[in-house]
Amino acid sequence: MKVLIVGGGGREHAITWAVSKSKRVDKIYAAPGNAGISELAECVDISVMDADKLLSFAKEKEVDFVIVAPDDPLAAGVADVFLDAGIKTFGPRKNAAIIEASKAFSKDLMERYNIPSAKSVTFDDVNAAKEYLNTVKLPIVLKADGLALGKGVLICNTLDEALAGLDEIMVDKKFGDAGNKVVIEDFMTGREVSVLCFSDGTTILPMTSAQDHKRAGDNDTGLNTGGMGTFSPSPFYTDEIAEFCEENIYKPTIAAMKAEGREFKGVLFVGLMLTPDGPKVLEFNARFGDPEAQVVIPRLKNDIIDVMEACVDGTLDKINLEFEDNAAVCVMLASEGYPVSYEKGFEIRGLENFKDKDGYFAFHSGTKWSNGKVVTNGGRVIGITAIGDDLVSARANAYKATELVDFDNKYMRHDIGKAIDEQ
Repeated sequence: MKVLIVGGGGREHAITWAVSKSKRVDKIYAAPGNAGISELAECVDISVMDADKLLSFAKEKEVDFVIVAPDDPLAAGVADVFLDAGIKTFGPRKNAAIIEASKAFSKDLMERYNIPSAKSVTFDDVNAAKEYLNTVKLPIVLKADGLALGKGVLICNTLDEALAGLDEIMVDKKFGDAGNKVVIEDFMTGREVSVLCFSDGTTILPMTSAQDHKRAGDNDTGLNTGGMGTFSPSPFYTDEIAEFCEENIYKPTIAAMKAEGREFKGVLFVGLMLTPDGPKVLEFNARFGDPEAQVVIPRLKNDIIDVMEACVDGTLDKINLEFEDNAAVCVMLASEGYPVSYEKGFEIRGLENFKDKDGYFAFHSGTKWSNGKVVTNGGRVIGITAIGDDLVSARANAYKATELVDFDNKYMRHDIGKAIDEQ
């Protein structure tokens, strides 16, 4: 089988690694890929958004299976182009990916189908939104409606902060067209947990849980990022909570999408808040999370191609999804200054230390080849993932592994998985 993976970050590196282990796959292409992915796949310089070129390439190479991994191409309908051409493709169609592409859509869906989430109101007029802010209890959450690289969420503790946040989103357009609408949502408290679920449009199979760290600085300080590290499983996601979520969130969401004529096939990422009143949905994504994928995928026992193909074919009910009885922690090595401004092009040293090192992974997020050397090429550079018998040992292994690789302006948080010690 020939497989084309669309994307070029840490999530895609983790997916490529898993695909490379499949006995059914003998050739992998990645567009555009990165330096790490290039060791497992043939990388081609095609943008994730260039559907026509991607399709032409897939036809030329007689690709059997396509995996569209990032949010932007899914929202733009890139998966549709392959599916309409008769090529098996893992990833939801555009009309289903809207569950991530529009927070207003997902909030409306949850309200109409009684899926537990925070109370919210959506506005497309900044003045009306400001009037509403005068009536709410603080703190309050502002969410840009569209895709904003995981950064379009503002938690505002004062009215002044909230008013300034509205201007930032809707007037200054800090997040571009994603801020044409804004969702104003009640602030929820509790533990955050991420659960990724495979779905074939009818059946939904939750994967093992994970917990992300979004803020740039230790102790959850600083700006929101795409994710500075994660661990799996979450000790706070108990069997009882999992059962509640499956019956009241996961299954009803997939059923609701089907009822709306938006059959969801792919990975449904459910961001949960474990509130004092029970689990509630923080957000939906229409793909593997990043860096959640880097701790969930290495623990998957199944051949990932078997599972993905079942999602496409509508036979997920035949899959017995299994995960290793262990734990994983990922610490993101970033460029100093991320997520605001940072330099690129620094040589990355020590990557050879991960060759044939069982249970340790260096998943490349922002890297490229330059003059025969691997150099930094993004804000988030490499996700260092380590496996352990339990979360405590996995965390210790991951931080020890961060010492094996180095580059100028290297930055990381030192408290990934600290919540493990508080259970």
